[in-house]
Amino acid sequence: MPGWLILAAAFLAGMALGLFYFEALWLTVRRLSDHPRPQLLMFESLIVRLAVELAGFSLVMAGSWERLAVCLAGFFVMRTVIS
Repeated sequence: MPGWLILAAAFLAGMALGLFYFEALWLTVRRLSDHPRPQLLMFESLIVRLAVELAGFSLVMAGSWERLAVCLAGFFVMRTVIS
């Protein structure tokens, strides 16, 4: 598989990870006012979101810092698109 294709896939994976992270954050913030223990909800959401992101970045990286950098770029592009 060509190197540019692998990097393009890493970029798209980063965008998907960013979409998951920021949409989950938005859903959590929307539910805070209705939840009996909002601090616990926010903490649980943080742990789940971080676990998914770290696992996703680790899988995409596969020992290559270039893939990690491109994946992070996709994550930050999605942050800009969603904002």
